[in-house]
This record gives sequence, C-alpha cells and structure tokens, in this order.
Amino acid sequence: MSNLQGSHDMALPAADGIAAAGGRTAGAGNIATAGDYLALLKPRVMSLVVFTGLVGMVLGAGQAGGSAVPGGASLHPILWLTALLCIAVGAGASGAINMWYDADIDAQMSRTRTRPIPRGRVAPSDALGMGIVLSIASVTVMALAVNLTAAALLALTIGFYVLVYTMWLKRRTPQNIVIGGAAGALPPVIGWAAVTGSLSVEPLLLFAIIFMWTPPHFWALALFRNEDYTRAGVPMMPVVAGEFETRRQILIYALLLAPLAVAPSLIGMAGMGYGILSAALGINFVRLSWVLYRRPDDAAAKRLFAFSILYLFLLFLGLVVDKLVAISGLVAGL
Repeated sequence: MSNLQGSHDMALPAADGIAAAGGRTAGAGNIATAGDYLALLKPRVMSLVVFTGLVGMVLGAGQAGGSAVPGGASLHPILWLTALLCIAVGAGASGAINMWYDADIDAQMSRTRTRPIPRGRVAPSDALGMGIVLSIASVTVMALAVNLTAAALLALTIGFYVLVYTMWLKRRTPQNIVIGGAAGALPPVIGWAAVTGSLSVEPLLLFAIIFMWTPPHFWALALFRNEDYTRAGVPMMPVVAGEFETRRQILIYALLLAPLAVAPSLIGMAGMGYGILSAALGINFVRLSWVLYRRPDDAAAKRLFAFSILYLFLLFLGLVVDKLVAISGLVAGL
C-alpha cells in the first residue's frame, strides 16, 4: 500500500482534469452524504463480486465434504459472513481507489461524471484514504478470522486491480480489460479458498470462465460508449483498433467462452443439468455476438452487453443449484 500513498501527488492532475471538465472540488457548502461514500464503493460491481465469491464458497464447501450452505463442516456460519464481508469490502476499497485515480477521466465521460469526486461531493484525498483503510482492514480480517490463503488472494486481487489495471494498463493499452480482467475473475477463487483453505482445478476453471467473459462484456459497452472513451483518451479496443476489429474480437472470445463454460460438467464439477443450461446460454451468447459482428449498431451492442450480465449470473446460479441438488440427493439416499 506504500506505493498508493507514494502516488498521492497523482491526484493533482486528476483534480485539474475535473476543473477543466467543469467539475468542482469538495468544499464548504458541498457536504458529502453517506450515499456519496457508498457510491465510491461501486455497489453494483460489488454485488456481482459478492455473488461470484459466494458461488466459490458454496462449491468449495460441497467439494470439501461440508454442507454447501452456511453452517457446513468446512466453515462456521459467522465465518461465512465474515469472508463474504471481506470480499465485499475489498472490492469496494478497490473501487474507491480507482475513483480517486480516474477522477480526471470520470469527469469527461457521461457515464461517470456524476460520481462523487467529479461532482465535488467527496475530496480525492478522502476517497484514497478510505480505499487504503478498507483494503488493509479487509485483508487483515480475512487473515485473522478465515485463513491466510484467502487473505493472500484478496490482497492480490486488490493490488492487481489498483496497481496493474487502474494505474498501469487502463491508460496505456487496448488489452487493459483482457489483462486487468484477472482481478474481476478472482472472487470465486477467494471464496473457494475461504472454505477449503486450498486451491484446485475447480476454482481455477471458475476464474477462467470470468476471465474469458470480461473482454466481450466490456467491449460491447465500449462500442456504444465509444465517444466517451475517445473524449477521455482511454485506449479501449474500439478507440485504438476500430469498431470492426472490436466486433471480431468479441465474436472470437464468445466462441472460446461457450465451450469453456460447459467444462464444469465435463470434469465432474457439475451435472448434466448445468451442462445443458451452459450450452444453451453459450449458444445465445455466440448468436448475439454474431449479430453484432454482422450488424454494427448500438442496439446490437447494448443487447449483447445486457445479455452478458444475465449470462454470467445464470451460469453461476446454475452451478449453485446443481451442487445443492446433488447434495440433497446424497442426503436423501443416506
């Protein structure tokens, strides 16, 4: 975290960017509310992170021979909640530091200019301090209350998102989302480690699914927000390589993701029900990607973006339901 504190002077160009974009700095008469600080944590992103982390915990508990619900043999119910809280707080801390560092970019984009720092509701230094404190707290509590493996993975996730993605990749390469997506793919691995204390091929497969899902998801967003990213100077794929190449890359990733998502049913991690569900979802993902490739318009990009969120949710929900059904069948047979 010393690197973050050493980079505090980087907030100065950000503040200049806010002023140039017509934003304000926090001051008297512009008092932040609890809602402003909550917004710094990116609650919508946090909810997805918590969900995938919970899926990792449920699957890990079932695989470890414990119950797949809080109170299983692998982890006390209080520690289930503690682990989830640490994952949520760690994700929120990353979001706060990201908003501090990207305040100049956020002020120029219609999608993000209403965030607390560009609006002058929260001072950049307050967001940075909040992010650092919450980062340290989440990792420390995870280490002391749950286990060191989960804590180390949580620290890696926060560090990768802040240092590698936010500070290094985002402004330098169109592969920012591809490489930086590793941070968003780690929560189910953290959840698995929280209940098992170890790693195996199963959580790594969950990581791979989210990792391959991330580029087409965010590139679809970048297609219909291209003007925003161009104005802010963020080298997203459509800005650097053009919209045709972006659509082609989306289709390639969709074709790779679809069979990968079926893999849990092929290695015994999930049953046939999940396999059918994942195949059906994958076919539709590829179909929408193909439509976008052949018909380049914002409507097609928005449809793919919206479905990609539903896709990941249903995919991971299917894994949980499949595991719960399998465990209930085993219990009934005893």
